[in-house]
Amino acid sequence: MTRLLGKTALITGGARGIGRAFAQAYLQNGARVAIADIDRDLCQATATALGDQVLAVHMDVSDPASITQAVDQTIAAFGQIDILINNAAVFSAAPIVEISPEDYARVFDINVKGTLFTLQAVARHMIDAGIKGKIINMASQAGRRGEPLVAVYCASKAAVISLTQSAGLNLIRHGINVNAIAPGVVDGAHWDGVDAFFAKYENKPAGQKKAEVGAAVPYGRMATPTDLTGMALFLATSDADYIVAQTYNVDGGNWMS
Repeated sequence: MTRLLGKTALITGGARGIGRAFAQAYLQNGARVAIADIDRDLCQATATALGDQVLAVHMDVSDPASITQAVDQTIAAFGQIDILINNAAVFSAAPIVEISPEDYARVFDINVKGTLFTLQAVARHMIDAGIKGKIINMASQAGRRGEPLVAVYCASKAAVISLTQSAGLNLIRHGINVNAIAPGVVDGAHWDGVDAFFAKYENKPAGQKKAEVGAAVPYGRMATPTDLTGMALFLATSDADYIVAQTYNVDGGNWMS
């Protein structure tokens, strides 16, 4: 398929999980892909495995200098950036009375600050180059509601939804569409870590929380990363030109809005 032929995508947190699935889908649709990740070795290994249309870029989204360097490296290699997926994120859980300033800062530095300033750097490039680009932020069902043990993560993803609205309204005058995807519970190494948090705070055996949330999804199971690729492809194409500042739930029916 060639829906993205001639396009270049930059995907943060692209070395594994959802980011890697997006990279594969974009490659299959004709795009060139820069995988940006803080894990240098895994980033290079993923790029090598996915083929010669993939660039491995080291990037720490909490560091504006690293963002600038990664964006510049992608432009130097591929000439331009047409699509950005802000996928890099971290999870945290704790009761309100146990949240630390350090944990709050870490989550917001990556999930919110990283999303904002990566978006800003790529938007500046798109405006300067006259590119009518697509920016896709990764929100979460956690950004739609509070949860008792997940205050900081929920707040960070609510901020991503709000940022998507503001950036979308501001950048559409340049022909840049900003939208977001809000996944539900997605199986993989990430959720193994989430399960460990709940095992600690809810006194559950390992794997029980993961099984419970999977069974509670109306669709009948947790998502896989490939369940999200259809929306990521759609929002990157001209089919989504008239869609501005929206956040789409791709969650098996967990949340309706």
